[in-house]
Amino acid sequence: MKGTKKQERRILSVWLPALAIERWAKLSGAEPDPVVLTIEGAHGPVIHAVTAAAAARGAQAGARLTDARALDPGLVAVPADVAGDAALLARLARWAQRWSPLVEIDGADADADALRLDVSGGAHLFGGEAGLVADVEERFAALGLTARTAIAPTAGAAWALARFPSPLEGEGDSAPTERGEGAGPHRALTLPALRASLPLPQGERELSARLAPLPVAALRLSAQATRTLERLGLKTIGALAGIERRSLARRFREADNPVDALDRLLGRKNEPLTAAPCALPPRSVLRLEEPAVHGEAGAQALERLIPRLVAELQARQLGARRLALSGFRVDGSVAVASVATAIASRDGAHLQRLLAEKAAALDPEFGFDAFALEASWSEPLGVAQDSLVEEANGEADVARLVDRLSVKLGAEKVRRPKRHESHMPERASGWASAVPPRDGEGDRSAKLRGGGGSACGKPPPPPTAVPLPLRGRIKPQRLLDRPEAIAVVYATPEGLPRRFMWRRAVHDIARVEGPERIAPEWWREPSSARLRDYYRVEDQAGRRYWIFRQGVAGDGRGGAPGWFIHGLFG
Repeated sequence: MKGTKKQERRILSVWLPALAIERWAKLSGAEPDPVVLTIEGAHGPVIHAVTAAAAARGAQAGARLTDARALDPGLVAVPADVAGDAALLARLARWAQRWSPLVEIDGADADADALRLDVSGGAHLFGGEAGLVADVEERFAALGLTARTAIAPTAGAAWALARFPSPLEGEGDSAPTERGEGAGPHRALTLPALRASLPLPQGERELSARLAPLPVAALRLSAQATRTLERLGLKTIGALAGIERRSLARRFREADNPVDALDRLLGRKNEPLTAAPCALPPRSVLRLEEPAVHGEAGAQALERLIPRLVAELQARQLGARRLALSGFRVDGSVAVASVATAIASRDGAHLQRLLAEKAAALDPEFGFDAFALEASWSEPLGVAQDSLVEEANGEADVARLVDRLSVKLGAEKVRRPKRHESHMPERASGWASAVPPRDGEGDRSAKLRGGGGSACGKPPPPPTAVPLPLRGRIKPQRLLDRPEAIAVVYATPEGLPRRFMWRRAVHDIARVEGPERIAPEWWREPSSARLRDYYRVEDQAGRRYWIFRQGVAGDGRGGAPGWFIHGLFG
């Protein structure tokens, strides 16, 4: 009997040449000025990444900042966030498991800027290798990241072709191309993108022919070893391959041996992939000897699964935010009941109360033969003491109440206040679900901040937005949904208010404090938007109000200023 043909190994390399600068540009919102990101070197700051504008002025990664400023004193240096870049790359490695279960971060420390994936036998799920590459590039572009990709039989060849496209591919396949309009908000800051290399021909001879025109820098040797080869006239891999192997091995150290590097490139020496570390979500399983067909099977299984899951959560110092109880039926179908919590919890009694009603509603149909309880979303939760001498603050009790109401009424009907990034009082707050959703992948800015979830391939929820600080502002306890127009009597257009009428009642002002000026949000509002001057006033009866004048006389943005009441104190 003939043996089955061994499947050829296929490695996908995804290089992110502008990861650091694109992440900085996204988070800072800065214009594409000549900015360089720097790290500390042995003899002062060293350039880590550059914008396109800085590169055009001669700045290069790896150069000393003092040397670059000698050529262009106008360079703006910003410290690089190497830890944040590494966290983002680790998050992208988990996210990239959508294409392969074996994903590795390619590089070490500050030099890590790529991923490599073992896509052997999986490209057909995306319509072939061309479809896989297109999907990878489109998804990274949607994140605002420039990606250069290549597929090859070895990890070294894929790395080399992602960075040094072979001239044998032709002008149409390897020529640099700029991303067009609409490719992202920071297209001026991204490096030129290259089309993915075509899948390499099978066999070492064809692979050697494809790699021969590449420079020796594609061997991933040290900078000193690469310079030595170039000085010897061995500037391409093809020229290096024609030299007698023993003479090359005697000239270089073992770590920088070009013979070993060439063997790894061509697949003569194995270069294994090590997947990014990945913690599986806490899970407990119950297998039944006989199928359970009664309606209470789910609730009874939950009583045995909860203590096991809580023990695992406690051992890993985690708290559950979302629980899913899966009932596996004998016919192969699965029934699922899930709940979410407002804060991380491993209180077994509370978790069981939340899931008990939904577990009892699971339909066994032909019978359940197994159950699994999984904390699909969990967060770090250490040992904490509510209070030392005083009463507990009640945060846990409020969270439990929110959880029970969300289960009974639905998560969309239980809401909490949410702050927004705005200095306008009516826009600085809103409402959101009391139990934040877990589904989806969060917003783009959350991805770029880095960080990770508790389970493989499951990113954490987007962080809550924090508004800009309101300097010196004392906001009233009650804020109207919309400012209401009032009639105001004042001595001069720019003077203090003396009397105002609101809801058919006249209020004589006894005390007044202000004004506090708030400029309009020019990036959201039309150019005709007018500024506001806020006053805290108290009438003769001791009632205090928050009123404002919209506009200034003669500002050219409308007629006379208008007066409004926005809130009440006390």
